[in-house]
Amino acid sequence: MVTFEKVLITGGAGYLGSVIVDKLLKAGYGVIVLDKLLFNQTSLLQYTSNPNFKFIYGDVRNEELLEKLCKEADIIIPLAAIVGFPACAADPQLAKEINFNQIFNIVKFAKDKKILYPNTNSGYGIGVGQTECTEESPLNPISVYGSTKCEAENFLRANTSAITFRLATVFGVSPRMRTDLLVNDFTYKAITDKYIVIFEKNFKRNFIHVEDVASAFLFMLENYETYKGEIFNVGLSSANLSKQELLEKIQSHVKDFAVSYNDFYEDPDKRDYIVSNAKIEATGWMPEWDLDKGIKQLIQGYQMIVPKMGAEFRNGFPLGYANQT
Repeated sequence: MVTFEKVLITGGAGYLGSVIVDKLLKAGYGVIVLDKLLFNQTSLLQYTSNPNFKFIYGDVRNEELLEKLCKEADIIIPLAAIVGFPACAADPQLAKEINFNQIFNIVKFAKDKKILYPNTNSGYGIGVGQTECTEESPLNPISVYGSTKCEAENFLRANTSAITFRLATVFGVSPRMRTDLLVNDFTYKAITDKYIVIFEKNFKRNFIHVEDVASAFLFMLENYETYKGEIFNVGLSSANLSKQELLEKIQSHVKDFAVSYNDFYEDPDKRDYIVSNAKIEATGWMPEWDLDKGIKQLIQGYQMIVPKMGAEFRNGFPLGYANQT
């Protein structure tokens, strides 16, 4: 059914946002993106002729601009964030301003509107053995990133009817590509460096494809009245994997790369948990991308987006690259 609701997406030109924008426009929503284009990305150029799309270059810390756009929209998806352990640790004040203060202001300007908020599984911190983290499990963030995201989630839950997604580690190809995410990173290094260094190989986490995350947002938006105020883990139930198990998956697709295990270095991002996705699966939503399909997609994608490769790469991966069938 065609709808004319307008969705404001902060950080909408990013890795996840550029995929969500596509799905929302195809579903008939109007989309307003507020983004500072920190990485000079051109991930949304294809939508500039779409009358239902509007791009605003700006910073979420500009309260006057944010208030204006919140009033214009019916739905808010706040994706703008300082993401991950290293970036947040490097500038904790900036992380606080973007990851929490943005949410504080959105609540101030649009608390009665539909809000879909992406938190992260990293809020679970270090799990307890083989006990699955559910939406009822206590949050125990161990990084600035996790802490600011969980603080924002708690504030939203106390003041709005927002739907919250606790996202597994995302993977897959996006118009604004990221190679730092674990599956993307390992696959990239296996292909380009032919060498991967692993710290704390038995640490586990859950994974989810970026296309499936976007489809979860669309599903919950279209069922907002049913699920408003709820929290959902969003991940692949078949992909609660250790780093070693992930490595073995990649080895089934990319051959002849070296692996080094460093037992003397601790990963500063010490996430180690397994996650239950039973609650969101009970709604009828299910992911469509498994890990093998996503790794094959990454291998194809890296042929087009990895710069400065030799001719043997440009014309097809070198010997040792596994058949994708």
